[in-house]
Amino acid sequence: MSTTVSGVRGASPMPEPSDLPDPLPEPAVDDLRLEVVLGALSDPLRLGIVRKLLLESERFDHSCGWFGLDRPKSSLTHHFKALREAGVTRQRQYGLERRSHVRVDDLDARFPGLLDLVAAWVPDAP
Repeated sequence: MSTTVSGVRGASPMPEPSDLPDPLPEPAVDDLRLEVVLGALSDPLRLGIVRKLLLESERFDHSCGWFGLDRPKSSLTHHFKALREAGVTRQRQYGLERRSHVRVDDLDARFPGLLDLVAAWVPDAP
């Protein structure tokens, strides 16, 4: 039996709070390209970030500290930017902090089933 994103806790799109800052620049839904999205997801760290957002998200947006990644801030900034520029995540600036969430509706509209595969992916043990 396959896992569906809409059936996974926290994976369905959460309602947007009314007081959100504008999102940072990102591609429009019609401009999302499969090869660019897959390129962003080809890195195991980025794939893990998206999977964690899909499966464990309890709030609308999450800061990079929520992920508990042991990487330099400059490296994490690069990975989050790659996901945003590919159209996988949406980021918003909250003061000095950027918070992210997966563009579930947009990705499901363009590439049905892709997020189901991400949610079902099991990373190798370290």
